[in-house]
Amino acid sequence: MNRFTRDQIAARVAQDIHEGAYVNLGIGLPTKVANYLPSDREVFLHSENGLLGMGPAPAPGEEDEDLINAGKQPVTLLTGGSYFHHGDSFAMMLVGHLDICVLGAFQVSEKGDLANWHTGAPDAIPAVGGAMDLAIGAKQVFVMMDHQTKTGESKIVRECSYPLTGVACVNRIYTDLAVIDITLEGLRVREMAPGLTFDELQAVKNAPLLAPSAGG
Repeated sequence: MNRFTRDQIAARVAQDIHEGAYVNLGIGLPTKVANYLPSDREVFLHSENGLLGMGPAPAPGEEDEDLINAGKQPVTLLTGGSYFHHGDSFAMMLVGHLDICVLGAFQVSEKGDLANWHTGAPDAIPAVGGAMDLAIGAKQVFVMMDHQTKTGESKIVRECSYPLTGVACVNRIYTDLAVIDITLEGLRVREMAPGLTFDELQAVKNAPLLAPSAGG
């Protein structure tokens, strides 16, 4: 089955981030988005540990150990970027100053419920971080994740079986198989991996999908 690579998913998300947007990129896969933002588009990247105006990852050997994102990865700071207390950072998140946040997930329900902080497994280490604040505070929530678990189960489900991060908060899902919108009518497929058919995509679903509308 044809699939998007993780870099292709990140590049696809970057296409949907509009000019002038204030954006938080979550820990893990979402951090790749920073490397694919168009150079002619001004986007302000925020990190909950207290950064605004992050650039792409530094070149090997040019890392600054004092300049990291919330996932403890080295980052760069663009001209005009700033540092501030993480309390101020969370205030930005909670009062609606972020246009978009991009998060990873364990599950997303057909209603847009998000589960991304704990699987409930006895040996799992729960780590919600700022995800709950981002999910409720950002104007739009994009999720990047593999379409299936390692055992082949769909991560897009009718109802989440894991503890929730946020209720009805997700707007769009980007996976290695498709781009899917959460709509009032249901899960609307916008795009699929090259060569993948809608029937093939439906075969790995847990929740029903709506075919791409005419014109995209």
